[in-house]
Amino acid sequence: MSLIRLQNISRRYQMGTETIHALREVSLEIQRGEYVAIMGPSGSGKSTLMNVLGCLDSPTSGRYELNGTDVSEMDDNELAEVRNREIGFVFQTFNLLPRSNALHNVELPLIYAGVHADERRQTALTALQQVGLGDRVHHRPNELSGGQRQRVAVARALVNQPSILLADEPTGNLDSKTGEEIMALFEELAQKGNTIILVTHEEDIARQARRILRIRDGLIASDERLERKS
Repeated sequence: MSLIRLQNISRRYQMGTETIHALREVSLEIQRGEYVAIMGPSGSGKSTLMNVLGCLDSPTSGRYELNGTDVSEMDDNELAEVRNREIGFVFQTFNLLPRSNALHNVELPLIYAGVHADERRQTALTALQQVGLGDRVHHRPNELSGGQRQRVAVARALVNQPSILLADEPTGNLDSKTGEEIMALFEELAQKGNTIILVTHEEDIARQARRILRIRDGLIASDERLERKS
């Protein structure tokens, strides 16, 4: 069974009298453990596709099955539950709480999930160690470099052991050396069997994935599978 299955997904927006077709009858399957990059120019529909995949937006028509569950008809509360359980998000802007230390930032999804304090702390510590920040747990975001902040964001995304890690331009705010370090971390996570979906406009970043979906005018223009790196 595919982890992600989109069948004829369309997303339309009404802008005054004009109808914007952001996605047009998109069908797509992503298997567990795949590492996929989504590319496309501005206005192509890649952000809309990411929002639908991340259960941040619902399709106008079509069916979206995530981990065997039809999420296309769910209301906002149900989608929020699915997001917290199934999806870890990594954003370009890190989205960390500035007054909280790394450990508390990583604990947040577990608080929402109702995990007991002791277990929460231990799980968050493990996630931070997994991204190489075991020695920075009590540092606040302003005491960390950009790369370290993004590692905290990755640890937070992983802490619930989600089905999918969804990363939106995760190297966009980083210098090239730090960006390479974050991409090396994603490579490591992919090799451990995590399912990663990466949205980027940079070709060299996309080519580090195993599969590149190119979106144009709300359609999948191409679906390229890359040779797995040894």
